[in-house]
Amino acid sequence: MKAIMVMYDSLNRAMLQPYGCDWTKTPNFQRLAEHVVTFDNCYAGSLPCMPARRELHTGRYNFLHRSWGPLEPFDDSIPEILKNNDIYTHLVSDHTHYWEDGGATYHPRYTTWEINRGQEGDIWKGQVKNPEMPDTPFSGYFKMVEQAIKTHGSGIYRQDVVNRQYMDTEDKMPQALTFKNGLEFIDKNHTEDNWFLQIETFDPHEPFFASRRFKDMYPDPDYTGKDFDWPPYAPVNESGDIVRHGKKQYAALLSMCDYYLGQALDTMDKYDMWKDTMLIVCTDHGFLLGEHGWWAKSIMPAYNEIANTPLFVWDPRIGIKGERRSALVQTIDLAPTLLDFFGAAVPQSMQGKPLKTVIESDNPIRKTALFGYFGCQVNITDGEYVYMRGAVNPSNRPLNEYTLMPTHMKGMFPPKELNDIRLAEPFTFTKGCRTMKIINPVLSSNAIQFGTKLFNVKKDPGELCEIDDPETEVRLTNAMAAMMKENDAPAEQFERMGIPQDGKYTVEMLKKQQEDLKKSEVIDGLEGFSFEPGAFRQLQFVKRMIPVESQKGFFSGMKAQLETKEQMTVTKEFVKGFTESLPVPDHFKQMFSVYLENAGRTS
Repeated sequence: MKAIMVMYDSLNRAMLQPYGCDWTKTPNFQRLAEHVVTFDNCYAGSLPCMPARRELHTGRYNFLHRSWGPLEPFDDSIPEILKNNDIYTHLVSDHTHYWEDGGATYHPRYTTWEINRGQEGDIWKGQVKNPEMPDTPFSGYFKMVEQAIKTHGSGIYRQDVVNRQYMDTEDKMPQALTFKNGLEFIDKNHTEDNWFLQIETFDPHEPFFASRRFKDMYPDPDYTGKDFDWPPYAPVNESGDIVRHGKKQYAALLSMCDYYLGQALDTMDKYDMWKDTMLIVCTDHGFLLGEHGWWAKSIMPAYNEIANTPLFVWDPRIGIKGERRSALVQTIDLAPTLLDFFGAAVPQSMQGKPLKTVIESDNPIRKTALFGYFGCQVNITDGEYVYMRGAVNPSNRPLNEYTLMPTHMKGMFPPKELNDIRLAEPFTFTKGCRTMKIINPVLSSNAIQFGTKLFNVKKDPGELCEIDDPETEVRLTNAMAAMMKENDAPAEQFERMGIPQDGKYTVEMLKKQQEDLKKSEVIDGLEGFSFEPGAFRQLQFVKRMIPVESQKGFFSGMKAQLETKEQMTVTKEFVKGFTESLPVPDHFKQMFSVYLENAGRTS
């Protein structure tokens, strides 16, 4: 038996023909859907990129215990398990995060692996002289980001310009090379048995760098603005034609993904591999292209465009093709599915379930699915509703990281983050190991900023209309508590979310928490004032940014100015104007302004 996984990054299912898109050109995804089982209710679990890959390896959620990071010493890794069961495993990828500190333990788990460099500002080709940077609608934003974080050594946008000089033809592009190397492995080994191949491309992740022939598939003659292929992680403040242009750039790269997927399908046809080879085509998460007024991911709620992912599976043992499945499945199910396919034992630590019975008869393997980003809203769906639960206090505390591998995306935890580490007692999945318990210093605001949201996704798949349904909210909170217990979530996650660890959550508890949260939205020095939606969140952000000893003077000055204006409501416009007087370093002023604007969003 053999298995192939073709994995993409940031694949928005709503842009694919098999999921109903009528304007993108993805004939090979459509061809794929006709030959496999297509899943309509697949959800991510741990977000974004490397947390998703950790659960791809381990078959369990990790976003309640730590943020972005490597595999841990106690993790069960599916390619390593297969390797130890005499199944040859090979990874071909251009996913640059594998070669950074925060992902450096994943690829060595395979028997062999090979890489292709150059994606998204990969620190690859050296050039001392600054290149000429492209002028785009977001040039100011990117310049500001690079300036603000230059002390961390990240020149991602500059480096991307340097790298592209070495990818001037399609055959030199990372995705083309990744599929070339993956298909080369198949050519050489298709007559052999017992192997797993993972062809993983970073595309269609931003930047949307596609060759000209794919861009020409999406003409935009009415667009007169600046060309771009890299939107920011920010609210959409641009015109409709800029958003349209961004979608077409994404579509061009998507069609490039489709083309190389077609080559993989051709290879399976060529060698008649459908009779004995499992095929999984998947992604880690989706991407926002103006939906909900946002670009990208990570800093907003995990809307369906991000969390509800495409998934296609061919299982030669069953032979079902051209059908769809509605049962709720997740990324955590892929590891046990592969282990089951190869007849290897599924470790007890894995929370995922093999997909075989779902493929056979759409038999449900779970009632609910949990998903989210570390430190943000905790989300749950039962396939009919999506419930996004926010923290119950403005501080979003307590929150700790539990790890034996203290690295962030592109660097290790600095000493100041490690000065107060404690040793935690072992979790059920750490094989008796005690982990470091590290107070998380970088808190996302979205657990409190966006509050709690409930959507009926069967009636409202675009999650455009929040609903008020206390009974459903309580039911899903109790289901969330059960899943968190199954995940052996730290006690403070229950505290942060206001969920009892033991006992039932009730409507009375919900109402009390809503009242307490409203009372907590009073800032010392501004008692008696009301707040425009978003303005309170902005002030909470300001409180986190300025020293404690300066806060009293800041808010008393704000109060005096409000009283002078006889203004009893604090608006976002007022907060923006008043904070311009803050003694923020020059290089950070623009970034501060962007953060402040983001903090003012409530959806």
